[in-house]
Amino acid sequence: MQNIDFNQFADLSPFELKDKLIDLANTVPDRTLLDAGRGNPNFLATLPRKAFLRLGDFALEEAERNYSYLDGGFGGIPNGDDVVARFDTFAKQYGDKEGVQFLQKALSYAKDRLGIEQEAFLNELVLAFLGCNYPVPSRMLTHMETVVKQYIGEEMYGNVPMTQNFDVFATEGGTASMTYTFQTMFNNGLLKKGDKVALVTPIFTPYLEIPELSEYELEIVELRLDETTWQLPLSEIEKLADRDIKLLCVVNPANPASVKMSDETLSLLTDFVNENRKDDLFIVTDDVYGTFADDFVSLFATLPYNTLCVYSFSKYFGATGWRLGTIAIHENNVFDDAMRRLPEAHQLQLDDRYKTLTTTPRDIKFIDRIVADSRSVALNHTAGLALPQQVQMALFSLTCLMDSAGNYKAACKRIIRDRFKTLFSNMGIEMKQDKDRVDYYTLLELDDIGGQLYGAEFVRWFKENGKGKYFLFQLAQATGVILLPGKGFDTVNASVRVSLANLTHHEYELIGRETRKVLDQYYAEFQGQ
Repeated sequence: MQNIDFNQFADLSPFELKDKLIDLANTVPDRTLLDAGRGNPNFLATLPRKAFLRLGDFALEEAERNYSYLDGGFGGIPNGDDVVARFDTFAKQYGDKEGVQFLQKALSYAKDRLGIEQEAFLNELVLAFLGCNYPVPSRMLTHMETVVKQYIGEEMYGNVPMTQNFDVFATEGGTASMTYTFQTMFNNGLLKKGDKVALVTPIFTPYLEIPELSEYELEIVELRLDETTWQLPLSEIEKLADRDIKLLCVVNPANPASVKMSDETLSLLTDFVNENRKDDLFIVTDDVYGTFADDFVSLFATLPYNTLCVYSFSKYFGATGWRLGTIAIHENNVFDDAMRRLPEAHQLQLDDRYKTLTTTPRDIKFIDRIVADSRSVALNHTAGLALPQQVQMALFSLTCLMDSAGNYKAACKRIIRDRFKTLFSNMGIEMKQDKDRVDYYTLLELDDIGGQLYGAEFVRWFKENGKGKYFLFQLAQATGVILLPGKGFDTVNASVRVSLANLTHHEYELIGRETRKVLDQYYAEFQGQ
């Protein structure tokens, strides 16, 4: 494998590099390819999907009540009168189906726990499933936003007293949430070219790439996680004292390390921002993996004034293809206050930008500007996530809200943590317990593993000969195992990322054994020299 010029791939994202590794692995015919490179889970939530289908059956019956005299599968927009009574009749007819029972419980939960009248909620669900109207309000339908807010609150606040004093914008996945947020910060003068942005690294690759794009040209300041504990030292947090740093981007739990911020780290960062940067620091926290952690608390809960929360339903519910994400911002927030402090000349420019939306454009909140900017303002009337997608998002949320025993969450945690143990045991490596580790991904630190298996001299040889560069290619060609380079996520040491979400238990046994086999081959080469 020494004849591979690794440098030709230096500028590729990890996910583009993965395609090169797959091509290499496929040079050996009739061999199983084990792709643990991407984080698309191979498990999913079935109950809310059943409910979605049964809701569809009922919604179509409602539509067919109008214009029933016409042929050709013709229906009309339901008016919603007495819709609950008709649903009760429908439920008696199909009451043995899990999805129908789920919907009955959801209507009851919404009324008892969230104060949503059943007829209003059911009518909203029916019309949204049919997708026969534009999304109004554009950010998110009213009752569905209430449901999703409750879900986000329960998942993000942990032991912190929860509030619902925040707004939610339903988006086409977490990446859309990121893109929209950056765009609107620039459009409204909260960020400008040349500004400094702090990234807690290692970090998910788009956060490394977006600031460097020509339309942004932001200067990146890294707050480095300690790669032994994957926590943020106070010395790194203190870099935020530089007021030229306008924005802090965090993925928590971290990707690729898959470790959440410890209580101590969360407290250190929260206290520092409150004492030094509360008035002007913007924070974006991406908490997509928080639902896999134990006792998770988000910066959205501890620094509510400063923090915009990005959350995606993709991983936890096995719904990457649904493209379901959210942006959440508290009603009292630094983004809105910063816009109000802009110079009058800049305010006038923004008045002109948003003047078609209202006669008082300065009253438009930052999150509603994100909505407008997502459709270039002029097409704001067509903004908003597709309504059937909003229905599925609400049903996913209700799945967990009504699961008082936490059975779904326990199953999700168990499946990825069992795979973690299997992977490392088959490499012959014993891992220490860490209550903050999430295990959706894991980093194989080649230096550390080599030291445990073969000693310090081997590690020195491994580093001096740049073997870490070729490990992924050697592994792909020799075994058909596809992993991602830690360097693509800006790790310092030679490491590779393994997704523990997308293969079978047996296949992680094979990955562990094949990884050990390649490392043993390197050790044999070391001994031969």
